[in-house]
Amino acid sequence: MNAKFALGRRITFLRQKKGWTQEQLSFESGINKNYICDIEKGRRNPTLLVLARLATAFGIDLSTLLKGVDVE
Repeated sequence: MNAKFALGRRITFLRQKKGWTQEQLSFESGINKNYICDIEKGRRNPTLLVLARLATAFGIDLSTLLKGVDVE
């Protein structure tokens, strides 16, 4: 599986686990909702800063955010 697609699925899973919409994740992370949508669909390659902001919004560390996301 493509790493960007796997990351997108992971972020979608974590967001839904919190019961959040993409708009709520956008508010919590300070990241544009459209950018979050693109990450979740595997169309974006987020920077380390963006990943850190997402992890902080979820209340987890980066290693937990990236759990199960393999680079091919």
